[in-house]
Amino acid sequence: MPVKVELTPPDISDYEAGNTGIPYYTTFDSGEPGPHILINAVTHGNELCGAITVDFLFRHNVRPTRGRLSLGFANYMAYQNFNPAAPTASRYVDEDFNRLWSPDVLNGPRDSVELRRARELRPFIETVDFLLDLHSMQQACPALTLSGPLAKGRALASGVGYPAHVVSDIGHAAGKRMRDYGAFSDPDSPKNALLVECGQHWEADSAVVSLETTLRFLRHLNAIEPAFAAAHLPAAPPAPQCFIEVTEAVTVRSPEFSFTQPFRGMEVIPNAGDVIGHDGDTPLCAPYDDCVLIMPSQRLYPGQTAVRLGRFLDGPTP
Repeated sequence: MPVKVELTPPDISDYEAGNTGIPYYTTFDSGEPGPHILINAVTHGNELCGAITVDFLFRHNVRPTRGRLSLGFANYMAYQNFNPAAPTASRYVDEDFNRLWSPDVLNGPRDSVELRRARELRPFIETVDFLLDLHSMQQACPALTLSGPLAKGRALASGVGYPAHVVSDIGHAAGKRMRDYGAFSDPDSPKNALLVECGQHWEADSAVVSLETTLRFLRHLNAIEPAFAAAHLPAAPPAPQCFIEVTEAVTVRSPEFSFTQPFRGMEVIPNAGDVIGHDGDTPLCAPYDDCVLIMPSQRLYPGQTAVRLGRFLDGPTP
């Protein structure tokens, strides 16, 4: 069945030069004390909503009211390969850019297009105090904030207040994400990061969610003119948030992995022991009642995350 692409990728070539010495990264300095905030797009080249949001911020001349605001396009190489006739093909060039963010990989001997870009970005990312990394998903699923496993990430997600589902997770066995890099994962550091999955990759609503999340993020950090944010945000308050703690990221072991149903995400499995799928001959069962399925994958290859299993929390901290 053909994939419907409802979004048009903006031309980002005007942003190539930037002003940071790193292609496609631009920093605006308010001249006032405050944090360094990064709004990051196209960590994956086929995820258009973040590019649309960052392009919007450029075109509307959004400037920080304190500290510094940076706008960036991470894997612009893959993004430039996007083709709506084959929209899944441009996720990356050589390998997943969002599985490279650990010192052993960044300092190691491997080489790829994405690794060279990550190494180029690494010193810049280390200057960032607050990161918002904008993503989208394979399946049509409610938008999710991935806050990381720490209380500080959940607190930041709660302060932003949108979207409604917040997932506290440790990431992937296949490699570390940018949002987990360095001080972002240090409970004693004030630096913090959120990764937001804004909806299905090419649905129009994903761009709406991406922009609303970004404006609420900047407003929460007191880094944007309140009147500008209000002019571009819905008048109604967002829905109350629901917090989910990931207890297990299921990694595919067998090339014969399959789910029992075509899960899309956020399904609640009512009973412990209910079978969710099979990894070869081994059944995958819900480990507890009311188990939430988070972002079940269509890329069911050995070593990749098949699905994350979560349970509901009462609030931003357990």
